[in-house]
Amino acid sequence: MKSVLYLLPALAASLAFYLACAHQRFAPRAIAKKRPLRVVAWLLTLAAVVLAVVQLGVWAGVFAALTAVMTALVALPYADAWWHARQEQRHVG
Repeated sequence: MKSVLYLLPALAASLAFYLACAHQRFAPRAIAKKRPLRVVAWLLTLAAVVLAVVQLGVWAGVFAALTAVMTALVALPYADAWWHARQEQRHVG
């Protein structure tokens, strides 16, 4: 369990980056606070990289942490679209 400790800040960083994006619909009011969200996201990314480097070594840690951040950044728009598709009232015909 200790070896994946870097995943938590990596996923939190991805969420903060996504919430600072103008196209997200999870929390529309978060767009107004995009500068603090981006600062927090960069700090969490740095923390994830440092934790991964301590646990896995330099290059393996850097690549593992950044891969976790990028994977979550790819998945979040799909999760957002899925969530809002479930909430919509659909009427066919």
